[in-house]
Amino acid sequence: MKNQTIKLELKNGLEARPAALFVQIASKYESHITVVVNEKQVNAKSIMGMMSLGTIKGEKIEIIAEGEDENEAVAALIQFLTQQEVSE
Repeated sequence: MKNQTIKLELKNGLEARPAALFVQIASKYESHITVVVNEKQVNAKSIMGMMSLGTIKGEKIEIIAEGEDENEAVAALIQFLTQQEVSE
């Protein structure tokens, strides 16, 4: 199991479009991935779950991955969450 906590840097937080892109990235990996924000846990591969977090810039997010590609999954998701803007 691999877990890491980071501060969300996306300018508009995880609103609809960034949340959808996050889910697309998470879905590329075989590992089971969970996102924890303020003690609320959701499946990182669920768009409804991710949008229900209502995460804003500056909030702490914990990413927990378990599986063969857990290190790669966590690294890719952290890279996405720590950028300032969502690129096209």
